[in-house]
Amino acid sequence: MSFLCGLPLIECVYCLACARWAWKRCLHSAGHDSENWGFATVEEFEPIPRLCRYILAVYEEDLRQPLWAPPGGYGISPDFLLLKKTYEDTCGRAPPYVLYLDHEHEDIVLAIRGLNLAKESDYAVLLDNRLGKRKFDGGYVHNGLLKAAGWVLDAQCEILKDLVEKHPNYTLTFVGHSLGSGVAAMLTMLVVQNSHRLGNIDRKRVRCYAIAPARCMSLNLAVRYADVINSVVLQDDFLPRTATPLEDIFKSLFCLPCLLCLRCMRDTCIPEEKMIKDPRRLYAPGRLYHIVERKPFKMGRFPPVVRTAVPVDGRFEHIVLSCNATSDHAIIWIEKEAQRALDLMLEKVEPMEAPAKQKMERQETLTRHNVEYKAALHRAKTLDVPHAYTPPSEYGTFDEDGDASSTRSQGESSNKSSVDESWDALIERHLDKDEHGHTVLKKQ
Repeated sequence: MSFLCGLPLIECVYCLACARWAWKRCLHSAGHDSENWGFATVEEFEPIPRLCRYILAVYEEDLRQPLWAPPGGYGISPDFLLLKKTYEDTCGRAPPYVLYLDHEHEDIVLAIRGLNLAKESDYAVLLDNRLGKRKFDGGYVHNGLLKAAGWVLDAQCEILKDLVEKHPNYTLTFVGHSLGSGVAAMLTMLVVQNSHRLGNIDRKRVRCYAIAPARCMSLNLAVRYADVINSVVLQDDFLPRTATPLEDIFKSLFCLPCLLCLRCMRDTCIPEEKMIKDPRRLYAPGRLYHIVERKPFKMGRFPPVVRTAVPVDGRFEHIVLSCNATSDHAIIWIEKEAQRALDLMLEKVEPMEAPAKQKMERQETLTRHNVEYKAALHRAKTLDVPHAYTPPSEYGTFDEDGDASSTRSQGESSNKSSVDESWDALIERHLDKDEHGHTVLKKQ
């Protein structure tokens, strides 16, 4: 009898909890995610609109007669387009991409397109994963995206090596959108881990821009590679915010709002401390750039601003209940708003007459990034993020006694590997190491 009397009380508590959750969810806007971040500078944000146009160029069949070029064009000179790969060329192993030699900006760019809803091969890449399936460099990554990255590098290794050696002052940039963003992030980690395969390219020459990124790597990797990987998120974009595995999203494509809502409710009930300490949970990679340009609840727009940081906790953990959550994922809108934001930045900056001033501001940006990067690494250690150490270098390390030496030996053994070893073999070799870099036996 007493049990029956307690039921109304339990129901009231449950209803109050649901009401509190709904209240918090409805009041959460995109601006809350980055409200404490600093503002991006012209110097660091300048490449992003241009790189978005390079991704859009992948969709064109003939760049000399483009069909969907934006008002300013793609900015690609067809004469310096080194190669363009289609689905037929990649045999479905990776999304289409282009390799472009940008002499104007001294950049070697490999741009990868996003998901094609009409191609089964793209779904095959997304579905090739399960939670904790693939270890890499002391963390966890999306298995299908890593395999696609390995295929691309295996195919283009020689030409990339020749370009890097022929143009020693050029940067090597990987950029992608949506599905391509995950492949680009994996490409960057592979190159950094095996730099000898590209003529011992310096880490500082490698960079990545993941546009509307998929959550593709564990938190320790997302923070450790923040010096070379950058993610760009437009306002309410759902993909960087949902920890729902990509394979679950696309298995449930037609009831996606219901799935995201249920997952959102589930994640809201999990303490953030528990999320952070789950080594298998995947996150958007690297340094984050958040473009904010709409007021909450459709109450108008304001000039777009770009905030940036290397967050550890609060890294886009909450889905924004917005009708723009899917439209903000489109590369065409990201390019448009990124260009608007850049134009506004340029208007506020005084004309720089002396190159010395430009050089000084660039150095100040690099210094600020380095400080924020190291602060994020120490924050990860404070929060006890699993295996959040860094390779032994000027970028610092967490576990100086144990993990540093093991990582060093891992790097040395990597440099001694055969030049003829394929990227797939390199990936498998990384897979055969545990979180601390020690070799383990594979089950037969």
